[in-house]
Amino acid sequence: MTITKKENGKSFTLSVEGRLDTLTSPELEKEINELSASAEDLVVDFAKLEYISSAGLRVLLSAHKLFAKKGGMTITNVNETVLDIFEVTGFKDILTIK
Repeated sequence: MTITKKENGKSFTLSVEGRLDTLTSPELEKEINELSASAEDLVVDFAKLEYISSAGLRVLLSAHKLFAKKGGMTITNVNETVLDIFEVTGFKDILTIK
C-alpha cells in the first residue's frame, strides 16, 4: 500500500493505493493519527484502492469519529468493489462518500 499526503492549509488529502488490510491498516492509522493534531478536515481518496478488509474498515470508523469533532472526513473516488463492501457492512450509511 502507498499513501500520498497533500496539504491545503488545515485540509489534508490522503490518497491510498493498493490493499488496505490487516498488514497495511496500521500504516494508514498512524498517518491519520499524526494528521489529527493539525488537520481540521480529511479527504481519503480511494481512486487506486483495490481492496479493503475489516481492519481497514475499523481504521476508517476511528478516523470518522476523530474528524466528526472537527470539520469532518470524506471518502472519494470509491470503486465498485469497495463500495459493495461499504454497502454490505453498513458503512455507506455511516461515512461521507462522494
